Amino acid sequence: MGKKRHSVKVMIILLFMFSLHYFSDAKCQERTSQHLASSGPPLPTNSPRLKNGVRRIIFSVLLGLVTGLMGSILFACLIRSFVRYLNKTPILKGPVIFSPIIDPKTLHHALKNENQLLGSNPHGKYYRTVLDNGLTIAVKRLEGFENTAAAAARKSEKRRTQQQLERLAKLRHRNLMSLRAYVGDGEGMWLVYDYVGTGSLEDVMNRARGSEVRLAWEARLGIAVGIIKGLQYLHFECDPQILHYNLKPSNVMLDAEFEPRLADCGLFKLFSNLDMAATSAYASPECLQDCRYTDKSDIFSFGMILAVLLTGRDPTDPFFGEAASGGSLGQWLRHLQLAGEAREALDKNIIGEEGEEDEMIMAVKIAVVCLSDQPADRPSSDELVHMLTQLHSF
Repeated sequence: MGKKRHSVKVMIILLFMFSLHYFSDAKCQERTSQHLASSGPPLPTNSPRLKNGVRRIIFSVLLGLVTGLMGSILFACLIRSFVRYLNKTPILKGPVIFSPIIDPKTLHHALKNENQLLGSNPHGKYYRTVLDNGLTIAVKRLEGFENTAAAAARKSEKRRTQQQLERLAKLRHRNLMSLRAYVGDGEGMWLVYDYVGTGSLEDVMNRARGSEVRLAWEARLGIAVGIIKGLQYLHFECDPQILHYNLKPSNVMLDAEFEPRLADCGLFKLFSNLDMAATSAYASPECLQDCRYTDKSDIFSFGMILAVLLTGRDPTDPFFGEAASGGSLGQWLRHLQLAGEAREALDKNIIGEEGEEDEMIMAVKIAVVCLSDQPADRPSSDELVHMLTQLHSF
């Protein structure tokens, strides 16, 4: 859009200059004719010579305007093409590094070695690796990306992917995982992030269910606040707006203090081979029905994560497939909240002081409104930051 406005401005300036030039020529010719007429004997008004002179002036002006218009359009097109050529992003080969502490050769060498497998899903695997300089990084391996791009047979698609990854690498927020580098090869793509030792929210919640770790309400509320602040940054501070598309506990990484960082922001849209069915437990109704996705779809996913933090339950638990539960974690939570029995839904491991229970019951109401079937009924991430921070002092 900026390039088009620049071209229009150039065309207007050139048109003005050409018009001014030819109007000045016409005025000069008219003054010359008047001077000659006044210095010699008076000519009759119906003189053929005078009429021919006027016609020539009019013709010169019109010819000048047409020539100027065509010349300015041609010149503007040439400038626009030249600017587009200069701004055209080249397709880079090999490791693309966004961090000065990562050396391309060291990274390439590390990826060829055997790395510690952290986890996997149908679309790829997660590894932990240590570079020669001692830096520990997390690497996500996406399978089949290059094949998808090759099937499209368009360099513009690869260029678009590269531009989007470079844009994602510029995101800077304490609650977002920063993309440090990416490496494409013939079979897939490697994405390089900072390593977060505690693991994902999914890992921590599984350990909490097994009583391997105690995750108190204050820590869970802090996780929820961090997640929604990350979404607020993506939705309101990024221009154009960035949607997460795949928000779920396995994409929320936790550091040693349980500070959350959102991973895989915007990757679902970029890599079209990622199947939405894999995240159906956290996907909004409109997304599953007709693939409509907005910032309010991210809010639905957040509401499901908040429900998991409050209840301690996994939304894929067979219990939620029964008619008595309403068919989903969200429906079950809504039913208990409307019946005034929200306390029955709370994780027994976090029920403590009366003041905390009041906060949790208010948080249940927030989760229920986030899980509304209609996107318009859900609050924005901006509003949710205010709601959740009012529950506790952050």
